[in-house]
Amino acid sequence: MRRRQHHHLVLLGCLLGLVAASPAKAKPSLSSAVAPAVAVDFVRRSCRSTEYPRVCESTLVPCAPAVGRSLRRLARAALVVGADRARNCSAYIGGGGAPKAAGKKGGAMKDCAELARDAEERLRQSAAEMERMGRSGTPRFAWALSNVQTWASAALTDTSTCLDSLAQAKAKDRDAVKRRVVAVAEATSNALALVNRLHPAQHRRLL
Repeated sequence: MRRRQHHHLVLLGCLLGLVAASPAKAKPSLSSAVAPAVAVDFVRRSCRSTEYPRVCESTLVPCAPAVGRSLRRLARAALVVGADRARNCSAYIGGGGAPKAAGKKGGAMKDCAELARDAEERLRQSAAEMERMGRSGTPRFAWALSNVQTWASAALTDTSTCLDSLAQAKAKDRDAVKRRVVAVAEATSNALALVNRLHPAQHRRLL
């Protein structure tokens, strides 16, 4: 029962994330044209191209009904997952998970909280930009795709910078924070891999 409720909550989160990143005129809904099993298979096959396929599947298979067989919607959902993990990471550091570390002399922990917030902003900005991409092959598409790749890569760099900083820290909750940062890095890496597949040349090689 709990597992089913969790699945429904994750699906709701996917839908809300896609709606938040969509223009007002678009109304995302569960795709009636794609069978659930087909959508799930599409997500799983797409996850094979990522560096962390298990993480990809566990976070994005619940989004399959909202994604259908759209690689663009899948990549956008992955960006939202990364943004949500970044938000949770910064909240953990600043909201009591590591209270001493987030103080005035927080050092590495304080830096990580700021980097996580920056990563979240970049990933949400990327998800929103994907809704303004237009048709594949157009100048607008190429420009928007380049922006998303740049911002997602910067978010990934944020996580690397944080992990390097944590390696020198002696804070009590360092390992707990590190686990959350790694989770952000994995989700962001997967999102970037899916975004890169949207490049026309890359897409043709995969056909």
